[in-house]
Amino acid sequence: MRIATPSGVPTLVVLIFASLGGRGTAQEVTLAEPFKPGHTTKVEIQVKLTGKLALPSTEKGKPGQLVTVTGTSKLAYVERVLQPEDAALLKTVRAYRDVEFERTVGEMKQDAIIRPSVRRMVIIKSGSRKAPFSPDGPMTWGELDVVRTDVFNPALIPGLLPPTPVKPGQSWKASAASVAELTDMEKVEEGAIAVEFVGVAKVGGKQLARLKISGTVRGVNEDGPNRQKLDGTAYFDPESGILTYLSVKGTKELLDGKGQTVGVIEGQFAMTRATVAKMPPDLSDAALGDLDLKPGAENTLLLYDNSDLGVRFLYPRGWRVGAVQGKQVTLDHARGGGILVTVEAPEKVPTVDDYLKETLAFLEKQKATVTDTDKPTRVRAEPVQLDRFALGATIGSDKVRLEYAVLRQTDGGVTIAATLPAGDTDLCPEVARIVRSLSVTKKIEEKK
Repeated sequence: MRIATPSGVPTLVVLIFASLGGRGTAQEVTLAEPFKPGHTTKVEIQVKLTGKLALPSTEKGKPGQLVTVTGTSKLAYVERVLQPEDAALLKTVRAYRDVEFERTVGEMKQDAIIRPSVRRMVIIKSGSRKAPFSPDGPMTWGELDVVRTDVFNPALIPGLLPPTPVKPGQSWKASAASVAELTDMEKVEEGAIAVEFVGVAKVGGKQLARLKISGTVRGVNEDGPNRQKLDGTAYFDPESGILTYLSVKGTKELLDGKGQTVGVIEGQFAMTRATVAKMPPDLSDAALGDLDLKPGAENTLLLYDNSDLGVRFLYPRGWRVGAVQGKQVTLDHARGGGILVTVEAPEKVPTVDDYLKETLAFLEKQKATVTDTDKPTRVRAEPVQLDRFALGATIGSDKVRLEYAVLRQTDGGVTIAATLPAGDTDLCPEVARIVRSLSVTKKIEEKK
């Protein structure tokens, strides 16, 4: 099941549901929640997980080290359905109110937050792809990951509910979209999740429909091959027309290439939802009217801000930040591009002319052929200097485009070295965008 995201349902309410859930009438009911533009709900989610998994082995033929995994997460947000630009899309805007995320793998602890400046987000889903962005500013990869791994109710809930009116005892299969939201599986190879209308319970003066969710599926997600067993309960309020509660206990078996279990993780997911009587100011028509709610090159940029390294920049989502070693950080692109960012103390920052000479000498040593040169150009002047140059080269049998830049500030500087496929003209503007956003965020000291 998904391991991502707050507050639990009051214990008394859960006990009432448990005691009354089996009582009901034989009356046929319609259970449907239309996610039309303007539909707004308050959502609270809590997830807890524990288990063990095997890390990849460093020695061929030997099993990987078994490590303990634990984690908790809590999210609370208000979500409003938006009109998508394409009928095939699902689109909402969220305002996050509470975010907590903690996970420990072996001895390594991980946590995540969502900064107040980007707690309003637009989420667009097309098929299996989900793309969050904030119209208020660039998000970090950690913030993107918190939202990316959360369930998306416009895709989850319709497929849990029956396509036609049902009576107690009737069951149906959850849709592929719902299964994907519950399990985060990119591909389901076998199995199914069934939903049963158990009955109607009167709680707090309301008639709530109780649903039972169960099944086992096997497939592949970002954890690799795995098998998941799910058992859960949901409650639907016909009066308000929404699914108000969903609790799922899941067991995930991580599988190796032979289908053998190499790790087991157990998780508990609980979600409560309620209708919103009055639209929150930050999600109102007036608040959203001046915002760009369509994804574009600028509002989908990600923020890299490493306070330890002392560097900050923006980068397009096609790039992935890789290893951070010493004073260097790398970025890689799926189409073959790579960037090396090096942070330097003020006295170690080269001039752009020296950097060009150093680069030409290195290429000559590598027996590379330089085919063309973009001479050094000043991109930004005082008080922050930014210069760039570029080379076309053939290295072995590969034709490449080499982009370089030097940033100089009072507290330090940065050099950029990018290697791009010669024929990929789309990556050059993206590197230029990264270069323009560079800044040194602390005094860089030269290590003795």
